[in-house]
Amino acid sequence: MAEATRMEKYTGPYAAQQERYYRLFGGAKARKKDLTAAPRNPAEIPAALVRSAEVLAGGWGHALPVKRGETLRIVNTHGTPGVSVLVYNAADPSERFNAGDTMKVQWSARITRGAGLFSDMGRVLASITDDTYGHHDALSGGSTPGSNAERYGDASLRSTFGNFVLLAAKHGLDKRDIPPCITFFAPVGVDGEGRLGWQGEGPKSGDYVDLRAELDILVFVSNAPHPYAPGPYAPKDIELLVWKSPPPAPDDLCRTASEEAIRGFENNARYLAARGEE
Repeated sequence: MAEATRMEKYTGPYAAQQERYYRLFGGAKARKKDLTAAPRNPAEIPAALVRSAEVLAGGWGHALPVKRGETLRIVNTHGTPGVSVLVYNAADPSERFNAGDTMKVQWSARITRGAGLFSDMGRVLASITDDTYGHHDALSGGSTPGSNAERYGDASLRSTFGNFVLLAAKHGLDKRDIPPCITFFAPVGVDGEGRLGWQGEGPKSGDYVDLRAELDILVFVSNAPHPYAPGPYAPKDIELLVWKSPPPAPDDLCRTASEEAIRGFENNARYLAARGEE
């Protein structure tokens, strides 16, 4: 296909950026599997599968362990604009979620159903097996006292960074162990000038994301609004469900989504084999 024909296929709000990327890199990208026909998780989790169910109040943070094979469902009960998450390898917290690698390895800043949350060791800590919202932010990080002062005029409001510092301290870590996070339910995009901003409608009450643990993990959750979220500071309760999800099928949507995903899970398999946890 001629370059002109390739260029003409780009439409939508990011067409200019896509065209520039093609000119610079020849259009290289991951070959992704079509996930439209892949089975979804049940909207209502049977009570017999639920290990824990907790309510996290607006503005606060919480840490919870999730075993390999379990799934953490984050339910945005009231449509709060942003729930920030960090993921650590429970056996070695020096291995943790790496936002840059997660986007780079999967050739996309749109991290949604079918994507993995990668560590800087090239392993998949968790997979997004279901997602009713589809717009999440791994680019701009969570709120800080400074962003709260700028956005709401009050640096004393609870922030994602403050929540993560407290959670880290409770688990033998400190602020040096807090990498850039992913914030779910945050439709952040980049405009034609390269500026980040809130784009489109926020989540609806009841939207959820399912994170299946691919290793034993420790998850930090901060229920504080995203720094670009519109409106006043008014975070509401969310629900955190940990449930026993079925074993991945051979054609599991996350494990076969792309060549990069396959390599990530091969790294997982080698790591688990070395630990005697196959």
